[in-house]
Amino acid sequence: MRIPIVLFFVIYGLVHVYAFFKIKAAVSFGFRVGILLTFFMVLMTFSPYIVSITERLGFESFTRVMSYSGYMWMGGLFLFFSLSVVIDAWRLICSAAGLVLQKDFSGLTPSARLSFIVPVLYSVIAGAYGYFEAKNIRTEQVTIRTSKLPDHISKLKIVQISDVHLGLIVREERLKRIIHQIKMAQPDILVSTGDLTDGLINRLEGLAESLNEIKPGYGKFAITGNHEFYAGLDHALAFTQQAGFRILRGEGTTIEGIINIAGVDDPAGNIYGLSRDVSEKALLSGFDNDKFTLLLKHRPFSDKDALGLFDLQLSGHTHKGQICGDRQSVSSRRRR
Repeated sequence: MRIPIVLFFVIYGLVHVYAFFKIKAAVSFGFRVGILLTFFMVLMTFSPYIVSITERLGFESFTRVMSYSGYMWMGGLFLFFSLSVVIDAWRLICSAAGLVLQKDFSGLTPSARLSFIVPVLYSVIAGAYGYFEAKNIRTEQVTIRTSKLPDHISKLKIVQISDVHLGLIVREERLKRIIHQIKMAQPDILVSTGDLTDGLINRLEGLAESLNEIKPGYGKFAITGNHEFYAGLDHALAFTQQAGFRILRGEGTTIEGIINIAGVDDPAGNIYGLSRDVSEKALLSGFDNDKFTLLLKHRPFSDKDALGLFDLQLSGHTHKGQICGDRQSVSSRRRR
C-alpha cells in the first residue's frame, strides 16, 4: 500500500475520531454502545479497501451492499465534518474572545448538542438532495464561436460525458438513460473525460457493447480519470476500447483536417507509477495552431505553460459540486 493511500486512511480515520467525540459530547452512551460505534466507524473507515478486496474475490452482492453503505456514509460524513468544523471554530472564537475581553459570550455559543444536531440535519438534507439531483440526467448545451473550422464545416457538435462511474452501483438502467441523451444530441464527436468505470469491469457484461452502439461521424475519444487507476488500469482501458473509444494518453490527433484533439492522463496514475507524464505544452505545441484545438483533461485545472496552445479544455472530476455526483452529458457546439 503506497504512502498516499495510507495517508488517505489516516486522515479518514481521524475524521471518524472527530465525529466519535462529537457524538459523545452531544449524546450520553455507555460502554457497549461506544464499542459498537467504534466498530462501525472502523468498518466505515476501511470500507473502500474492503470493497476493493471483496470485489476482486468475487463477492459481488456483499461488495455492492458495502459500496452503497460505505460511500453514502463517506459523503454524509464529509458534509457533517465540513459544517461541524465551522461551528467548532465559531465556538472557539467565542471562548477566546470571552477570555480576552472578560465578557460572557455564552449566548452566542451553540451547545455541544446543537453543534452536533445542526451538522447532522445538514448532511442528511444536503446528501438527499445530492442523491436525487445526481439521478436527474440533464444535457447542458454550450455554443462556442470560432473562425478555426474549415469553410465546408458550418458547425461541429461535440458531446461530452464524464464521471459515469460504471461499476457496482451505476449499472444498465442509468447507462441506458445516458446513451439516450447522447443519441438525442446526435454528436459529430463523443468524448469521455475520465472515470467512465469505477471498480472491476469484468462483470459489467453488455455495458461496453451498449456504448459501442454510438458511432459519431468523426469518432469517439476518451482519457483516464483517477478511478480508471483505482479500478485497475488494464481492465479500464480494455473496457473503454471495447466501448469504441480511442484513448488519448499524453497524445493527440487531427481529425480529417478539421479539429485537433489531445488528451492527458489523470495525475492519480502517478501514485501507481502508471501515468504517462507528458508535458501539455510539448504535446499541444505539435499541433497546427490554425485549427481548433480541444484538450481533454479529467481535472479542471489549467497548466499555465499550455495557455494559448488550445481553444477549449473539457474536464470532469468535480461532479458539478454534488457529493453523490452529477453524471451529465454536455453537448457543445462549435460554430464558425
